[in-house]
Amino acid sequence: MAAQQLSTLVAPLVALVLVAHGGLWRICRTAVTIAHEGGHAIAAVLTGRRLSGIRLHSDTSGVTVSVGRTRGPGMVFTSFAGYPAPALVGLLAAWLVTERFTRVLLWAGVLFLLATLVYVRNVFGVLAVLVTGGIVGAVAWYGSPPPQRLFCAALAWFLLLGGLRAVRELAAGRRWQLRRGRRELDSDADQLARLTGLPAWFWVGVFTLVALGALVLGGWWLLGDLAPLLLR
Repeated sequence: MAAQQLSTLVAPLVALVLVAHGGLWRICRTAVTIAHEGGHAIAAVLTGRRLSGIRLHSDTSGVTVSVGRTRGPGMVFTSFAGYPAPALVGLLAAWLVTERFTRVLLWAGVLFLLATLVYVRNVFGVLAVLVTGGIVGAVAWYGSPPPQRLFCAALAWFLLLGGLRAVRELAAGRRWQLRRGRRELDSDADQLARLTGLPAWFWVGVFTLVALGALVLGGWWLLGDLAPLLLR
């Protein structure tokens, strides 16, 4: 079996272990949170809002603060962008891996993390971004092409799977709070419900469809190298 095909097999297994194992997920989930808050931040900038700051917490939650109109399309897009972001970044990563642009992916990741660092406003957040950026930067600087490809493929799978798990946790967390009588929830889905009049479960469903679609398409791309084996 060629090294490239071996990498194609190993990468999703590594990512699946990181996402499925509770202890590993609690450690690695911060990377999904960084992508989530980055989605909010990019959407805020694109819609003309002033980005004030990002905070990342040790419980893997986060918050992005932007200044602008409290209602309207800009606020809706900013509130919406968080949960789809990890899956869509994973989809972009999958395409770059498939097209053999792994070094582009790695250095783009470093630049994104540096830009994020400028807006982080708490100590844990700074440490989380620095550690994540250090890992990505070390692979970009010191890695040879095969390890870089394996790392990038595993990263793409992790974001695709992790984005879906994050949405599942959102749904489970909302159900848990509602069963305990809470009615004023503050998740992204509930904020979107207040902004648009559409129920929060609708937005959870949209997040789920985006994450599932990205996983199916990204997985199809990433597993493409196995086609010669399957056709033998």
